[in-house]
Amino acid sequence: MKQLKSITNRIALVIASFYLTLVAFAQDDTKKIDVDINANPGGNSGNFFMQPWVWVVGGLVFILLLVALMRGSGSKSE
Repeated sequence: MKQLKSITNRIALVIASFYLTLVAFAQDDTKKIDVDINANPGGNSGNFFMQPWVWVVGGLVFILLLVALMRGSGSKSE
């Protein structure tokens, strides 16, 4: 009985690996599709997070929040 289960498992493994190999080779990579998505064709301004001032303001807000959390978590002795 145990031998039959082992043979069945091996057959299932062979079939599954054959199927996965078939699926992998079925992927057609010979057709190269060139997709050019340009969201802003007219101007050269990027997204708002690409601006340096946004990173500076974000860094300052982060530092202020970090300082406020660190200062507020101190033990108060009375």
